[in-house]
Amino acid sequence: MHPLLYELNTRCWLRELSAQHRQVIQLGNVPEEEFASWLRQGFTHLWLMGTWTTCTRARETALNDPALIELFRKALPDWTPDDVTGSPYAVAEYRVPDVLGGEEGLRQFRARLNTHGLKLILDFVPNHTGLGHPWVTMQPELFVQSHPGVRETFVTETNSGIAWIAHGKDPFFPGWNDTAQLDYRRADTQAIMQEILRGIAARCDGVRCDMAMLLLRDVFAKTWAAFPKTAPQSPDEFWTEAIASVKRAQPGFLFMAEVYWDLEENLQRLGFDFTYDKWLYDHLAYDNYAETQNHLLDVEPDFLQRSVHFLENHDEQRAATRFTLEEHRVAALLTFGLPGMRFLHEGQLEGARVRLPVHLSRRPVEREDMQIASFYERLLAAIDNTAVGHGEFAVLRPRAAWSENATDHCFVVVQWQSAPDSFDLVVVNLAAQSSQCYVTPAITGLSRREWKMEDLLGEEKYWRNGTEMQASGLYLALPPRGAQLFHFTPAK
Repeated sequence: MHPLLYELNTRCWLRELSAQHRQVIQLGNVPEEEFASWLRQGFTHLWLMGTWTTCTRARETALNDPALIELFRKALPDWTPDDVTGSPYAVAEYRVPDVLGGEEGLRQFRARLNTHGLKLILDFVPNHTGLGHPWVTMQPELFVQSHPGVRETFVTETNSGIAWIAHGKDPFFPGWNDTAQLDYRRADTQAIMQEILRGIAARCDGVRCDMAMLLLRDVFAKTWAAFPKTAPQSPDEFWTEAIASVKRAQPGFLFMAEVYWDLEENLQRLGFDFTYDKWLYDHLAYDNYAETQNHLLDVEPDFLQRSVHFLENHDEQRAATRFTLEEHRVAALLTFGLPGMRFLHEGQLEGARVRLPVHLSRRPVEREDMQIASFYERLLAAIDNTAVGHGEFAVLRPRAAWSENATDHCFVVVQWQSAPDSFDLVVVNLAAQSSQCYVTPAITGLSRREWKMEDLLGEEKYWRNGTEMQASGLYLALPPRGAQLFHFTPAK
C-alpha cells in the first residue's frame, strides 16, 4: 500500500487540544477521537514535526532577528515572546520535553498509534545542531571550524578554549544563524550521528531527514571547501551505513528525505525509501502543465513510487493561497492519485491560509474554507472505494484527439487496478482551457467486456465498448482544470 502521511505541528496541535478540552493535553493523553479521525481519513503515517527539545540560545537568536519578528507579526499579529519556542530544526537534545509529555508520553502515543494500525514519523536533523547543543562546548571538534571573524560563523567558549564554528547552511542561501554546522568530513562526527539516529529509530517507525542531500560527500566537500579540515575525510557516504544499521535492527523502518537539486535518485540508491518530489510541486505551483506530464511520464515507475507528493508543508506556501480553488482541486486529485507517498499538511484539508513560522508554538484561529473541506471530504471518501494507492499503477500516455489539437499535453492520466473485473482512472486537465485526448487503458482483457465508467467525484456515467477502447483508445474531454476519478466495472 502506498503511504498517506499527515504532518502535525506538535506544539501548536497539543496547545489547541488543551484549549479545546480545557485540560492539559500531552502526547500521553491525546483524546481517542484524534486517532479515530486519522483512521477515517485513511492516513497510514503521522509525522510529529517539532517533537525534540529546542535550543534556548537559538530562541534568543530568533527573538533578536528583525526579519523573523516581521514574519511572526504577519502570521500572528498578537504574538508575544512566550509564543516563541525556537526552531524545531535547532535541536538541543533528541529528547521529548516535559511540556509535550516527555519520553513516556511519546512511548504511549506511539503505542496507541500502532494499535490503530498507524505508524509514527519523527524528525532527524543531521546537518546541524542548535547553537546551545552541549557538543558546541564539550566536543567542538565535531563541527566545522573557522578562522576568526569569517562571515556566517560564531565564536564560543569551549572546554579547550575559544573556537569559531560555522553556522549550518544550504549553500544557495544565507546560513541559519541559530545553528552550528556538523562536520561530516570527520569519521567521528559520522559515528556519533549514526548513534543518535539509532536512538531516534528505537522510538518511532520512521524518520523525515531534514535537508538530507547536504550530507552527500560531494555536496558537503563543495559547500565547505574554504573551511579547514580538522581530520582526514571519511571515505564513506554517511547515509549508506546509517540507513543500513537501522534497518538491520528494524527492517520495516521508513526513511524519508527532504531533498532538492536533482539528487533524489542518489538518495534512493543510498537506501532512502521515499524522497521529496519538489519538481512536481514546482510544476503545479507555476502552472507548467506540459512539464508536469513530461516529468511523470519520463521518470521510472520505481522512482515515482518512491517519491513524496505534496501541495504544501511547513516550508511551502499554503495550498489555499498558492492555488485557486479550481487549481487546488485538480492538483489535490493528482497528488492523491499518484503512486508513492501522498503527503498532507495539517490545515490543508480545511483550507488554512496562514503559513506559520516554525519558531512559534501558537497559530491564529482560521475559519474553515467549506468549499475546500467539502472537496477533500468527498475525495477521501471516493478514493477509499477504489484501487488508488493500493493496486497496480501505470501512468498512461495521452494522445492527440485530432491532428490540430495539442491539448493532450494538458492531461495526466493514472491507471490503478487491484481486481481483474474493475479498474480506476485518475484524470486531470491541468490547463485553464477545455482539453481533449485519447488514452488506451493497459488492462488485460479490456476488449472482452463492455464497461461502465462512473465519475466518483461528479455525476457522469458512460458505457464504453472494450474492443473499441483497445483499438482506438478512450476519448476524454475535460473542462478547464477538470478533475475526474473514473471507476470502471463490467456493464450489466
